[in-house]
Amino acid sequence: MAILVGTASWTDKTLIDCGRFYPKEAKTPEARLRYYASIFPLVEIDSSYYAIPDPVTAQHWVERTPEAFTFNAKAFRLFTGHQTDPKVMHKDIKEALGTTKTLYYRSTPPEIRAELWRRFIDALAPLRIGGKLGLVHFQFPPWLLCNPEGHAHVEHCVEMMEGHTVSIEFRHRSWLDEAHRAGTLDFLREMNAVHTIVDGPQGFDNSVPMLVETTHPDYALVRLHGRNTETYNARGAPSAAERFDYDYPDEEIRELVVEALRIAYRVRNTHIIFNNCDEDKGQRNGISFLKMLLAHG
Repeated sequence: MAILVGTASWTDKTLIDCGRFYPKEAKTPEARLRYYASIFPLVEIDSSYYAIPDPVTAQHWVERTPEAFTFNAKAFRLFTGHQTDPKVMHKDIKEALGTTKTLYYRSTPPEIRAELWRRFIDALAPLRIGGKLGLVHFQFPPWLLCNPEGHAHVEHCVEMMEGHTVSIEFRHRSWLDEAHRAGTLDFLREMNAVHTIVDGPQGFDNSVPMLVETTHPDYALVRLHGRNTETYNARGAPSAAERFDYDYPDEEIRELVVEALRIAYRVRNTHIIFNNCDEDKGQRNGISFLKMLLAHG
């Protein structure tokens, strides 16, 4: 069994601006990734959610990290059903879309959807060939409900990523409420997809409980969003750093370490991702987690 710990991104603006995690000499993207990978064995690529990466960039990531390093990649936002600005697309795609201002998956022409899937898979190929691609993570929006339409879209995304290991994170309570959780877990098992165990703010329609269940023989994924109920759904479209502004106290980290050890006995690889991405909170909490994990032997 292996427990890998990392954070959601290594390039957040507030992380770099705070000046506490990276040494002063780590001034370039290459230097920052090399430093990050000297501390953590895992990272989640957050930028792939906002725009499909260039395969050349992915090849650089392979070359700048140790042999055993692992990248999880977030799926491009259009695929998960989030609204997408065509400005983030490749030039030829933008031209083909013409004057379209806002794009949703269901309204995207089928030939363009197919081409975007192809390019996304191509972008991940260097990581996969280099043996460094872990999970491809689909974080679905709060408006994707546990209903036939929701099931069909999740199944479609998993089918499009055939040959990859896909993790699924739901953000509407209907998927994991008492009436539906058993069916949702069975649904994920049937697709051989990884159920994402979420620690996050509770009490909202876009909250899901921390359901500690595994659905894949090789992988478990725990994503830690913090527990800040005041900022999670704050008005005025807060940034990710503001939404997930939370510093896990040592007592909570100890509890999470114990839970991770329990999970790790069920699967070959357990991934722990800190997504409390305000300044260096995720990195500090991740380092504390690693130290406590070592103390458990």
